[in-house]
Amino acid sequence: MGNGTSVADLINLFFIALGLGICTMSIMQMGTGMHIQKDARIIFQQFFTIINIYISMHLIRMVAEGHTGMFPEILIRGATFIEFFVSGIMIYMLSLLIVYVANPGKYAKIISTIFLILMAIHAIGLIVNLFTNFYYFFDAANVYHRARGYGYSNIMHILMLIQNIFLMIKYRKNFDRRLSKALWFFLISPLVAIGLQFFFPGVQFVILATVISAGGLNLAVIMIQSERYENQRKEKNRIDTELTMATRIQAETLPNIFPAFPERDDFNIFASMNPAKEVGGDFYDFFLIDESHLGIVMADVSGKGIPAALFMMVSKILIQNIAMMGNSPSEVLRFVNNQLCSNNPEEMFVSVWYGCLDLENGILTAANAGHEYPILKAADGSFQLVKDRHGLVIGGMEGVRYSEYEIQMDPGAKLFLYTDGIPEAADANNKFYGIDRLVETLIKNEEGNPHEIIQAVDKSVKNFVKDAPQFDDLTMLCLEYAGSNK
Repeated sequence: MGNGTSVADLINLFFIALGLGICTMSIMQMGTGMHIQKDARIIFQQFFTIINIYISMHLIRMVAEGHTGMFPEILIRGATFIEFFVSGIMIYMLSLLIVYVANPGKYAKIISTIFLILMAIHAIGLIVNLFTNFYYFFDAANVYHRARGYGYSNIMHILMLIQNIFLMIKYRKNFDRRLSKALWFFLISPLVAIGLQFFFPGVQFVILATVISAGGLNLAVIMIQSERYENQRKEKNRIDTELTMATRIQAETLPNIFPAFPERDDFNIFASMNPAKEVGGDFYDFFLIDESHLGIVMADVSGKGIPAALFMMVSKILIQNIAMMGNSPSEVLRFVNNQLCSNNPEEMFVSVWYGCLDLENGILTAANAGHEYPILKAADGSFQLVKDRHGLVIGGMEGVRYSEYEIQMDPGAKLFLYTDGIPEAADANNKFYGIDRLVETLIKNEEGNPHEIIQAVDKSVKNFVKDAPQFDDLTMLCLEYAGSNK
């Protein structure tokens, strides 16, 4: 521009301003509000930054060209070197983007290495040009001229272009249709621009082609990601709705109306279940087998979420059905274990404590399949851990036999059952609530009714955990035996 501004210069300035605006906007869009994976977002941001540098260096060369003096000379030579260098980085970044989307598996590292070698050769060639003027040179007026070896400066670009075209064709199924069109346009448009420059040598159609194709690529990415985000949002809403229904269904399958037996005055029972996720694998149950026998269940399924909830439903139904037939606790656990083992491809299991209380004489017959120890308060004592004998968890191995034991519950005795989510509740320092703290809490509130005792334990656990996340289901049951009035 040293000798006046031509029409071609004005056109080039318009192309440059357009390119800087589009690329800057693309970088900002990628950085804020774009629902795109972090590694892909970084590649896109770097890619558009390189285009910005390429266009800016061409602008500097246009402004400084034709001006003499040391500073204009350093400025124009430095800008030209950077322009040529980042043009290689630009095609290199585009190649990495295509490799990322194509996802050629084990060949990705090899292809990326080849691209890196080509980029290194390109850089070495530009350094050699500084001493030989083989690619380009400047006259005494600091005017840029192509040298006899200018065509060789594009070899790296051409080789990468061929490799990119190969990847686009071979792995075309991995490309979104809109992204594929944008990338093809980015690969082909510079070739068309080079052809136009033969007829209009002063106009930088390559810049225009780069800008338009970059804008098209940015638009394609925005459309794809926006559509993907909208589909994910709809899917999330659908899943949330189904999980809400599942939570409600699961809650309704457990006894949740209290007092559970308002017509009975020989016992009082209360239970609660707070899942770590929308649905949980813990469950409790209690039911009258007949007028004088009460079945009590506390169980914990391996795993969390929907799979555990489904396994929980099957286990609960089996336990209640077999118990309602009048089988002893050991027989109930043995039968349910064999049933679950016969068709358990996911190899899930459940720890179960099952007891049957004779409401006339207070004898509690129980069996434990790998579950937590029950905690019992005798009528004239305080809560104490009952270290009963554990059998193998239900669903672990077919043919297991379970032993059972008896506990005498006199009027005023209380039984507390729970899952491991209570003692293993952890605070922010990863310290467990623990069995000892649980027993202490029960002793402090032993005069309360079952509802009050469970509320006290729940409050104690929450005060201990505070804001730490809940990793396991919290399930409790408390039974108070008042004695038969017969």
